[in-house]
Amino acid sequence: MNAPSARRQPLRELAWAVVLSVVCILVVYGVFTIIQYRWQWDAIWLRRILILKGWGTTVLVAAVALVGSIIIGMALMLGQRSPFIPVRQLSRAIVELVRGTPLLVLLLLGYYGVANAFKINQALPVAIVLLALFEGAYLAEIFRGAWESIGASQIEAARAVGFDRYQTWRYVIFPQALRRALPGTAGQLVSLVKDSSLLSVIAVQELTQAVRSANAQAYTALEGYVPLAVLYLVLTLPISWWARRLEERYKYET
Repeated sequence: MNAPSARRQPLRELAWAVVLSVVCILVVYGVFTIIQYRWQWDAIWLRRILILKGWGTTVLVAAVALVGSIIIGMALMLGQRSPFIPVRQLSRAIVELVRGTPLLVLLLLGYYGVANAFKINQALPVAIVLLALFEGAYLAEIFRGAWESIGASQIEAARAVGFDRYQTWRYVIFPQALRRALPGTAGQLVSLVKDSSLLSVIAVQELTQAVRSANAQAYTALEGYVPLAVLYLVLTLPISWWARRLEERYKYET
């Protein structure tokens, strides 16, 4: 792609995004016009502070759990590749146990069972840890698959030209593994943001629960869910955009 075309590409993507957004808005408007739904935006507007507080909690949980899930995923991936059998088996057991358990069950058992046993009554930090653990288990498999997709011949070639272990990791393994793990990682991080909507089961007043409360107080049915969708998109779209930029940056590394 030449330089002018490369400069026009973001503009074309933005134009298509605007067109698709307008089409979606028109379709939604048409559907609700057909069913003759009467919107009551003033009632939701009066409770905007409640919704924004819930959104702030979701941002906090998502940001901390996002970093924590990457750390946990990397640790579990390295643990599964450890030369020590107990560490390898323990890491594998954690990954399989967490991935085989629904997040809702993990939250209930983790908070009302494990956390209460240790006299931990703060729901927010427990929710962050459990959410990071749940998503980290999936990231561990994404990272492991990306690492193991690199052929042994490349590592042997790096050693043949005199690379030490750090140089092999830095210049051979990491760039390729990062590029291959990015799509799956981005998708999992987007899922993390959306999965935070389940934290209300352990009394965390996040965005979804705040919208439910606002709808209940205002005696409305659907008004709160429009800002709910928009506020989640505000969080998930930048993650997808960031992942695409990283893919573009590293696609010539291999």
